[in-house]
Amino acid sequence: MTANRNFKRRVRARAAKTGESYTAALRHFRATPPGESMPKNTALRLSVAQLTVAPDPGDTAALRDSGEQIRRLMREAHAAGARLLHLPEGALTCPDKRVMSATGPQNIGAADWSRTDWATLADELRAITELAGELRLWTVLGSVHRLTAPRRPHLSLYVISDSGTIATRYDERMLSNTKVSHLYTPGSAPVTFTVDGVRFGCSLGMEAAFPEIFLEYERLDVDCVLFSTHGPGTPANNGPFALQAQALAAANSYWVSYAGTAQDAPNAPSGVVAPHGDWLTRCPPEPVPAIATTELDLSAENYARPWRRVARSGLYAQHQAPNDPRSLDRVNP
Repeated sequence: MTANRNFKRRVRARAAKTGESYTAALRHFRATPPGESMPKNTALRLSVAQLTVAPDPGDTAALRDSGEQIRRLMREAHAAGARLLHLPEGALTCPDKRVMSATGPQNIGAADWSRTDWATLADELRAITELAGELRLWTVLGSVHRLTAPRRPHLSLYVISDSGTIATRYDERMLSNTKVSHLYTPGSAPVTFTVDGVRFGCSLGMEAAFPEIFLEYERLDVDCVLFSTHGPGTPANNGPFALQAQALAAANSYWVSYAGTAQDAPNAPSGVVAPHGDWLTRCPPEPVPAIATTELDLSAENYARPWRRVARSGLYAQHQAPNDPRSLDRVNP
């Protein structure tokens, strides 16, 4: 297992250095018999979900219902052959600023986190983690992560491995004004992890509005960014985060999995965007829990991504005209 991880690390290091795809870099490490093509073995089946999120982390019954919803969707994803299930922001609990405000719903103030049922949240996360191990299903879900008082919690994505352990955690970095003022402690670093040779990055909340987050993941050589959100849910808003997810996938030439809530589905259902910017699959545009499943196939060459890396490396400087104000090329006819 260690040797296999080291081998993949060497392949990815070459791909990052040269701008090649993973498959192209792999050819330099594996001998291909004469007359045979390189095996296309870098693929992964991904399910993305939408589900109804609960606004009150102190509502024990609602927390247990959220856990049941998640485990039901995990079983559906497993039946669909998925290796990874991606769930939205606040899948376990999605605290509402008006519910949490210590000064009441009309005058939003600091969140009162003492009302949270942390014990039930821990129980539900434990049950989800155990099921992930039973199903051999990587599961990525949004919740809140408790910090030592007086620190506010993180708004997080838990990455649960197929062995039934929490492999890593991503904390939203680019918080909204309300979140950073009254609700959460911001995160500080990107997070990546690899499943079956496919490298994932994590993003959360309103971070689709910050292209630098997604460009950073391009530089970290991810194949797919898992973006979990809880949008405004108003039809007139036209799903800006979903539109931005499309644009970011196309601009960076990787997959983006967009996981929103069931409440937002009529406006922007969950789905997966291909590296060229088109939706590969989407959940139904109805306010109900659902999954959509697709295949991420890394065997196809991706010419746009290495070219952008070359273009950003200073390529154009050698072709630019000298900045001479006397040049006739700069005089309008």
